[in-house]
Amino acid sequence: MQYAIIVESVSHAYDGKPALDQVSLSLPMGKTVGLVGPDGVGKSTLLALMAGVKKLQSGHLTVLGGDVADAAYRRELAPRVAYMPQGLGRNLYRSLSVYDNIDFSARLFGVPPAERDARIQRLMRATALDPFHARPAGKLSGGMKQKVSLCAALVHGAVGWRNIFLPVRSFVRGPCSKSVEDLRSFGRRYSPASSQRSKEAAT
Repeated sequence: MQYAIIVESVSHAYDGKPALDQVSLSLPMGKTVGLVGPDGVGKSTLLALMAGVKKLQSGHLTVLGGDVADAAYRRELAPRVAYMPQGLGRNLYRSLSVYDNIDFSARLFGVPPAERDARIQRLMRATALDPFHARPAGKLSGGMKQKVSLCAALVHGAVGWRNIFLPVRSFVRGPCSKSVEDLRSFGRRYSPASSQRSKEAAT
């Protein structure tokens, strides 16, 4: 069996207080996996470590075949995963519109100008945000903010939107679970790998 993520004896602490203590687990490729538990047990910390946005303190963590303790690999990993941090739109700019928030994320990830608008439009249609493209993020409902955050996390491609890391509350309690499955199905048709295979078949 191939594993997308292998966690071995990972520990993490904040100001000496442990958030994770010798955690080990393996997550198989091609599966939807839920990380469930009470508040304060380190779910968000573990997801952030998996996504490469937190530095590993101890243990070993392999994600998509590479060691996330390696700074160079973490930079390589970033375009391959979509990570949406917890917090009802706290990663959004309240005064910017739905479209502009997603566009800002696309620019940060270096999405080519010729591709940006098409990607944003596809994401907004897939999440039913297109009627609200001009609405400021500060005037959105909590569920809509989650969707905008999801689009912002996915706009760079994330290898066909297969590798998506979401906080448990957003996925289970919010509108994101259906959106993720819709986007995964939708994204397979627009993944960089699919596009490359189509070009090769045509030549």
